[in-house]
Amino acid sequence: MRPKSDNEIQVMRDGGKMLATVLDLLSKRIAPAMSTKELSDIATKEVRALGGQPAFLNHDNFPESLCVSINQELVHGLPSPKRIIKEGDVVGLDFGVMYKSLVTDGATTVFVGAKPKPEIKRLLAGTQKALDAGIRALHGNGTRVGDISSAVQQTLDLYNLGVIRDLVGHGVGDQIHEEPNIPNYGVAGTGPVLSTGMTVCIEPMASLGDWLIDVAKDGWTVVMRDGSIGAHYEHTVLITEQGCEILTAL
Repeated sequence: MRPKSDNEIQVMRDGGKMLATVLDLLSKRIAPAMSTKELSDIATKEVRALGGQPAFLNHDNFPESLCVSINQELVHGLPSPKRIIKEGDVVGLDFGVMYKSLVTDGATTVFVGAKPKPEIKRLLAGTQKALDAGIRALHGNGTRVGDISSAVQQTLDLYNLGVIRDLVGHGVGDQIHEEPNIPNYGVAGTGPVLSTGMTVCIEPMASLGDWLIDVAKDGWTVVMRDGSIGAHYEHTVLITEQGCEILTAL
C-alpha cells in the first residue's frame, strides 16, 4: 500500500460517496420476499448511474457486484435468485466501487423487520461501535495497526461478541485487498505503521457465538461454524496528518 496523491484522494472521496449512496439505498429498499440477486442487480445499476463500476464483479471470478450474507453467513455471500430474504433476517451488505482505477470498500448489516431480539440489537450495536472505536484509534501519521485492532477487540469484548480471527481489514486503493492486514484483535502499539495519505479498510466482524468459520459449498460464502448469527461493518478511511477521514460515509 502506498500513500495517495491529493488527486487520488479526491477520486477515492468521489468513489466512496457513490458506495455510501448505494449502501444507503439498499438498506432502505431491502424487504422480505426480495432475492439476494435483486439486491446485487440494484447495486450494479445504481453505481453505474453514478459514474462508477462495481469493484467486486469478476474479481477473482466472483460473479456478482454485491456480497449479501444472511444470518449465519458472515461475509462474501453469493447472491442468487433462489436466496430469498425473510422477515427477521440479519443481512450483511458488502460493496466495492471502482472509480477512475481506484477502489473503495464498505459494508453494513441490517435487520429486516421492526423488532429485533435483544441479542440481535447487541450484535449490531456492538459491531458498529467496534467500527467507530477502530476509526477513533487512528490518531494520524504514525498510528500502528495494533492500535486499531486493540480498540476493535475491546469493544467487541465489551458486548460479549465472538471476535472473528481468520478475516481482517486491509489496505485498499489500487486493489481491493492490499497490505497491511488489520486484524480485529491485537495489542496497541504493535504492528505496521500507517502514514499520511494511506487508505485502509477497517471492518469488524463478530458473532453471537464462537469465532470459528467455514466456507460454504458455493466456494464463496463464509459461514459461522456453530451456526450463530454474524455481523459486519466496514469503512474505507484515509490517514491524515493528525487523524483520519472516512471516505465511505454520506
